[in-house]
Amino acid sequence: MTPLRREEVPEATRIVVKVGSSSISGENAGQIGALVDALAAAHGRGAEVVLVSSGAIATGMPYLSLDSRPDDLATQQAAASVGQNVLIYRYQDSLRRYGIVAGQVLLTAGDLENATHRSNAQRAMERLLGLRILPIVNENDTVATHEIRFGDNDRLAALVAQLVGAELLVLLSDVDALYTKPPHLPGAERIAHVAYGDELAGVEIGSVGRAGVGTGGAETKVSAARIAAEAGTSVLITATPLVEQALAGDDVGTWFAPAPGRHTADEASPLA
Repeated sequence: MTPLRREEVPEATRIVVKVGSSSISGENAGQIGALVDALAAAHGRGAEVVLVSSGAIATGMPYLSLDSRPDDLATQQAAASVGQNVLIYRYQDSLRRYGIVAGQVLLTAGDLENATHRSNAQRAMERLLGLRILPIVNENDTVATHEIRFGDNDRLAALVAQLVGAELLVLLSDVDALYTKPPHLPGAERIAHVAYGDELAGVEIGSVGRAGVGTGGAETKVSAARIAAEAGTSVLITATPLVEQALAGDDVGTWFAPAPGRHTADEASPLA
């Protein structure tokens, strides 16, 4: 299949959107409504949409009277257990305006490394999409160990895009694009397009997430973009408030062109 071009985004039939913790928790919890508006618009024009959402730990923190992300694994797991429940409720409450039903899918990277688990996950996702359910995927932080610090779900989102054979992966955060250096530094310039195979020589890519609640950063997003692009999925990195424009095909964020030949979900390797 021919890879998706930016101007063809409104015609995309299968889209994975990933949103980071800092974009939909704390003072930014109100952004869920606008995010759902954009997802519902794509769903309404016939696209199959998967949301990969971080934020379980960050959402659960206030309910455990925590002011910052906990360092110990047990408390992270406890916060995730509480937060995942609240997070899914917030999404479903917002989706209800459009008559869209969400389906919760909790995965770990290990699930996608194991052939049997991967096949089961793929079958479930295909059935959910066929039923016009909007799957909301998150890492299973309550039982995860080292995966709990796994790039704020960026790599998981790339693997999910592989799993379902998505045409487009949109990675959302609190930064509007990839820049030639950290965007707060003088002389930083937006990178609008990254050709397939471009190593981004000379680009200063940060590795630390912002706002003290997430674990991702530009480095994890670039890595995830390369995984997805290698499998033939087009990738767009931009900010959560720009998601409507992103899904309309506007010139926002940073576009990663995919490999020339798109793979199917079955042809994509479990890990890149």
